[in-house]
Amino acid sequence: MLQTIRNNSQSIIAKVIVGLIVVTFALFGVESLVSLTSGSNAPATVNGEEISERQLLQGVELQRRQLLNQMGENADPTLLDDNVISKMVLDGLIEQAVLTQAADSQGLIFSDRMIDQLLVNTPSFQIDGAFDRAQFEAVLRNAGLTPMMYRDLVRKEKLVEQMRTGYLLSAFALDSELDSVVALDQQKRDLSYFTLNADKVAAEIEISDDEARGFYDANRGNYKTEEQVVIEYLLLDKVKMLDEVEVSDDEVQQQYQALAENFEGQEERKASHILIEISDERSADDAEAKAAAIAQRIAAGEDFAELAKTESDDLGSAESGGDLGYNAKGLFVPEFEDALFAMEKGQVSEPVLTDFGYHIIKLVDIQTTEPPSFEEAQNDIKYDLLREKAEGVYVERLERLADLSFSSGDLVEPSETLGMEIITSEPFSRLGGDDDVTGNNRVVAAAFTEELLKEGVNSTPIELDASRSVVVRVKEHKLPREQSYDEVAEEVKSQLLNDRIAKALDEKVEDILAALNAGETLASLADGAEVSSLEAVGRGQRDLPPEVLQQAFKVPHPADGDVSYASTTLGDGGRAIIAISGVEQGGVESLSDDERKAMQSVLGSRKGQYDYQDLVVELNASAEIERL
Repeated sequence: MLQTIRNNSQSIIAKVIVGLIVVTFALFGVESLVSLTSGSNAPATVNGEEISERQLLQGVELQRRQLLNQMGENADPTLLDDNVISKMVLDGLIEQAVLTQAADSQGLIFSDRMIDQLLVNTPSFQIDGAFDRAQFEAVLRNAGLTPMMYRDLVRKEKLVEQMRTGYLLSAFALDSELDSVVALDQQKRDLSYFTLNADKVAAEIEISDDEARGFYDANRGNYKTEEQVVIEYLLLDKVKMLDEVEVSDDEVQQQYQALAENFEGQEERKASHILIEISDERSADDAEAKAAAIAQRIAAGEDFAELAKTESDDLGSAESGGDLGYNAKGLFVPEFEDALFAMEKGQVSEPVLTDFGYHIIKLVDIQTTEPPSFEEAQNDIKYDLLREKAEGVYVERLERLADLSFSSGDLVEPSETLGMEIITSEPFSRLGGDDDVTGNNRVVAAAFTEELLKEGVNSTPIELDASRSVVVRVKEHKLPREQSYDEVAEEVKSQLLNDRIAKALDEKVEDILAALNAGETLASLADGAEVSSLEAVGRGQRDLPPEVLQQAFKVPHPADGDVSYASTTLGDGGRAIIAISGVEQGGVESLSDDERKAMQSVLGSRKGQYDYQDLVVELNASAEIERL
């Protein structure tokens, strides 16, 4: 066979193929051939820019953590649908990509220096008012982010924010638009109204048993019970196992020794700086000359902090005398960091050039983090050991529970073997019950599976949360059934009564409005009800029913000397008959100059928001978006 391969490899076709492979490798690398057989696994592309699977997974995990944090200590991860979260996150990433691309195309930037200043001045990254590297990393770690990921998120967010702010701040409202809005907002109306009481109408209506039974017979299919189950379950709770385990003083001491031996102290340096920027208004030579002059003033004895307040272009640190707090390696740009970590405590550097300009750096202090003392750490260590041991017991018992439940026809054997109580639930439907077990989505889903309903088997262990699991078994399955008339008689009568009341009220309203439009007065048709009359009612009036106020400003303006009529349904089921006899438009003359400017600014900002929303819709519509 080898000889055959050797002979075939000498053919012209083989040589051409080898030649093409060599040229391809030389020009494009091995990836060019690999890419022929493997397509992109990006969940989406936006105008040719890929949204990677890693971005999506990170976004989903971050969103899950945020949702669980919002749900509090008793958060139930089973309530979160990963498919829904994934779609939501992908939609967000696509829109972010569209907007970021649009911002980039407009030449908007958010520089590394601006990001640095934002990080340094973020309160959650500070300890005692100063940026702390360890705190910064801890906060990001809890959020599932790395510093580079966070910086990228900040840059994209700020780019989009710049674009949005541009629309908000550039929009404006014309004087005529302000006049129209003020006229409507401050409009006053003269109105009168009276109410038709639902209870009064109800007193005149009687629903007989024969009528109710006849309605029931015609609609008996609407009166069915819900499908329900009653379950038995065994609850395994990790918290209760903390009482079953013990931790000795020797174990705590050994754990502390291991902690102390493995503790890696980190050197942190507290620095202050004065920044002289290089910009369109200041050349590099001028910036260097100014920095050198300031360095000389410091050397001559002037206070570094005071010079930072008056001379530094770093607005974020200038007010605090240039203070940057304690920081470990890895935060600052290389030129700044190299100079800082080569200095002695109290030393002031010569001007250091970076992309931001010239820095004069002062090393204020050096500290190395130390391991906590035994007294400080022992309680936490003991609790961690207890939890670790309880976790071991929990896992072991959970496995045992799974095995016993699988091999048993009911929950009796697992209950007796593991010393667990069989708990019986109240009946509940597919919508779930009222307690945290029968209200759990996974428990409800398991209880209504064909396997548990028809075969009567035990479920596999179901995780309620991080510390509790249950095994359930359907004890009773209650199928939907048609309810008898006696069971629903009151419900039927109530439904018929409400229908009759609504119909009677609507007929009365129709007759009253017809009479009013024919020339009758409100008072003559009130039939003993009190007629309330109010003048110059504004939109913010609070001494009349909100339904009446809302409807009053929907009624068309009456002609001079005429009256407009309308009706509305009240919250208690009654009706209100409304008469509008006069309308007075508001005017801008009632506003002070400051109020006018403030309202015009609000209107402009609202128009800018609408403009920006239209832009987002247009950008999404015109973008080439491909989803897997």
